Amino acid sequence: MAQMPNKLALIFPSQGSQYLGMGLDLYQRYPEARAVFDEADKALGMKLSELCFKGPENELHDTINTQPAILTMSVAALRALKAMHHLGEIAFAAGHSLGEYTALVASGQISFADAVRLVRERGRLMKQAGEDRPGGMAAVLGLAAEVGDEACAQAREETGTIVQVANHNSPGQIVISGEQEGLERATELALQKGARRVVPLRVSIASHSSLMESAARGLREALARVVLREANVPVVGNVTGKPLRSADEVREELVKQLVSPVLWVDSVRYMLDHGVTAFAEIGPKDVLSNLIKRIDQSPKRASVGDVAGIEAW
Repeated sequence: MAQMPNKLALIFPSQGSQYLGMGLDLYQRYPEARAVFDEADKALGMKLSELCFKGPENELHDTINTQPAILTMSVAALRALKAMHHLGEIAFAAGHSLGEYTALVASGQISFADAVRLVRERGRLMKQAGEDRPGGMAAVLGLAAEVGDEACAQAREETGTIVQVANHNSPGQIVISGEQEGLERATELALQKGARRVVPLRVSIASHSSLMESAARGLREALARVVLREANVPVVGNVTGKPLRSADEVREELVKQLVSPVLWVDSVRYMLDHGVTAFAEIGPKDVLSNLIKRIDQSPKRASVGDVAGIEAW
C-alpha cells in the first residue's frame, strides 16, 4: 500500500466482526501486538488473548468479552502497523459504536488499559440492560433512513413499544432496534414502504435505543473515573458525526451513544468533506470498508487485521 495517499483516516470496527483465532498471527509475528494482548490480560485479570485465539467461541461472542476482545485486537493491529510502516498524516480517527473507544485510544485520549476495562464494563452493563429489558435488532436494506424513521414512529404509535433507527450505516442500509413487538411491526411497515429486505440480527440486546438507558447511567459513572487527555488526532463521534473537542464532550458522547443512532454516513462524509482521501480499517474483517464503498467509491480503502494486511501496506 505504498501508494496510499497521506490524508488518511483510521477507522475501527464494532461487534459482529469478531472471529475465533483473531489476532493470533499478529501475536506470533509482532512484539508490539504481543505486548497489547499481554497488557489486556493483565488489565482484566483474565486470559482474553486465549479467548481470542482458542475460544470457547460462545464465550467470545458474549458481549462482555466481545467488546474488550475487538478493541484489543484492533489496537494490536494498529501498533504492529505503526511499527512496520510510516503512516503519514492521520487526519481523523473514527469507530463504529464500540470502535469509537478504539479510535479514542488511537488518538491518545484514553490509555489502552483504561479503555479495555471500560469496554468490558460497557459490555456488562449492556448485557444486564438486555436481560432487564429484552429487545432485538434488524438490518433494513434498500430503504432511505428517513423512511425507516417513519416506519419506527408509526410502529411506536401503534404498539406503544420502543423501536427506533439505531445505525445509519450507508445509503440504503439502516439498522432498527427495540422491543420485539415494535420491531416486528416496524419490519412489516418497512417492507410495505419499499425495503428490499429486513434481516433480523442474532442479538438479544437493543443497542443504540432507549432500552439501554440503565447501561448509559452506569457508563456515566464508570467514565467519571477515567482520565481523558488531549487528542493527538481528532475523533469523529457517532452521535454528532463531527469531531469531539474536549474531555467533557467525549464523556457525553459515549453515554449518549448507547441510546442514540450511530451516524456513520454523516461521520464518513464529514471526513471526506475535510480532505480525507483514504481510509484504513484497523481490526477484524472489513465491514466498515465495505460500508464506505457504498457511501463514496472515490477514497482508497485498506483493511488491516492480520499479518497479510500489514505486509500489503
